Amino acid sequence: MAAGLLASLIAGKLRVPGLLLFLGLGMAIGSDGTGWIEFSDYDLARTVGVVALALILFEGGLTSGVIEIRPVLGTSVSLALIATPLCAAISGVTAVLLFDFDLKEGLLVGAVLASTDGAAIFALLRNSTLRRRLARTLEGESGLNDPVAVLLVIALIESITHPGYGLDDVALLLVQQLGIGLVVGLGIGWLAVQGFRRAQLATAGLYPVASLATAALAFGGADALHGSGFLAVYLAGLMLGSGTIPAQQTIASFHQGLAWVAQLGMFLTLGLLVFPSQLADIAVEGTVLAIVAAVVARPLAVIPATLFSHFSAAERLILGWAGLRGAVPVVLATFPVIAQVPRAGELFNIVFFAVVVSTLAQGSTFESLARKLGVTTAEPALPRPLAEGGTIRRLGAEILEYPVADDDAIVGHRVRDLGLPRDAVVNVIVREGQAIPPRGTTRLRAGDSLHVLIRQESARELYDIRDRWHSGPIGRPPRPRAAPRGREAIFSAGAWREQDGDPSRPETVGGRPVIEQLRIRRDEDGGLFVLEDGRYAITGPLYAVGTRSAVSDWARRRMYRASPDERAWLQTVIGALAADLPE
Repeated sequence: MAAGLLASLIAGKLRVPGLLLFLGLGMAIGSDGTGWIEFSDYDLARTVGVVALALILFEGGLTSGVIEIRPVLGTSVSLALIATPLCAAISGVTAVLLFDFDLKEGLLVGAVLASTDGAAIFALLRNSTLRRRLARTLEGESGLNDPVAVLLVIALIESITHPGYGLDDVALLLVQQLGIGLVVGLGIGWLAVQGFRRAQLATAGLYPVASLATAALAFGGADALHGSGFLAVYLAGLMLGSGTIPAQQTIASFHQGLAWVAQLGMFLTLGLLVFPSQLADIAVEGTVLAIVAAVVARPLAVIPATLFSHFSAAERLILGWAGLRGAVPVVLATFPVIAQVPRAGELFNIVFFAVVVSTLAQGSTFESLARKLGVTTAEPALPRPLAEGGTIRRLGAEILEYPVADDDAIVGHRVRDLGLPRDAVVNVIVREGQAIPPRGTTRLRAGDSLHVLIRQESARELYDIRDRWHSGPIGRPPRPRAAPRGREAIFSAGAWREQDGDPSRPETVGGRPVIEQLRIRRDEDGGLFVLEDGRYAITGPLYAVGTRSAVSDWARRRMYRASPDERAWLQTVIGALAADLPE
């Protein structure tokens, strides 16, 4: 691990994928290098690879969440289901021509090479400024691509080792693996979210233990039922990442670290398994195969897969170039060796060489190509999530750090126009390395970094608000005018009933939808709200609905017989009503 950390630092300086250096480290200390570690156990290597991939996919789903993936889910699924088999077919035919494999063996090589690597994609995107939509598409595909590639590899191995294995068996395998993986992944993920919300664990350190158990149950449950464990564990991560659960950022940070440990262990193990002296015989053909897979197969396969998506030619080109191959194809290449497929050893070496060449070429040129094609922005492709500070988190709050890009809609607008919920406040703006205490009239500039403090129960609202900051509209929509009935708007008051819903977060009051929350009550469940017809509503043990003056008068009368806590709340209501004048 120490050597792996050093390799990652060196990779950052050299601007090459760090995962390749991890592989090189394994090769250097393996049987064909210094000989410090003698290793040739393909079964153990596959086990290490499968466990590591499960952890990496779970972390990928956890840090993405359904909210982020949903807008590009159709394209991600299409890339996984259409582009992967097409890429396998083109690469497989090339392998037949280059290495004199028969058709099934060549297609097996293509299927192994068709898988993109989640670890490599996630590592690339975290240091990228690729457009958010493209980044989310690649992130979603990297989680869905592996199950499809695994199915292709298993089906072709069965077809080679069992001549009677036909297309009907392949179709049954596809439905069984994906269907069971889908059901188990969504089921375990939903149960985990409910459990996290209801359980009161003794210490925050137990929440990552519970999330790790979720990953294990999802993968193991699907695998035991002969389904796709990879699909199940990714979907369980997506569900958990989308739910509002305690210690969410603690869990995400834990799994990010665990995923890095998994990557280091997996790449080191696979590097140990490679004998560099055997690669010289296939160097030229392996290079040609890598070029075809990266330059021809993947870009061509992306075109039909994105036919109904609104991508430009430049965006399709970068989607094609972003099909990074890392440890996943090397792990899949151990499957034929274990199944004793003819020429499996040669297949393993071919795949390893092709992966190294394509990853080095694509990984080191991806960001510069994206900039030249004009598909980057000034903000990170995967923005920083809601950050957790120890003391702030314990007090029930979250922090959002939002970098303001040149093309964001909020550039030039005031802080008061951000449309934040009442439970949120911009506590600092970082501008040119200096902290600026914000006021409502402070104008936002491109390059600013906003730090927003918000209570945990309202944190999810910031995802939608953040999208409006980027694309608009900015500012609070105009309030509807109070609808008069006769000479004046109707006023009503009474006791709040259980069937009226949660008084702190009502959807309707007096039959009218709530459109805005002005204040939240702390001593009791309740709040002050604006209704669809322009009237105001106080909720709690008692409710009152009417115009600003009518509700304010009711609050003043109520203060004479209210408890000290309620009196303080009513004073807050009166002040808020007086201050909430139309702009």
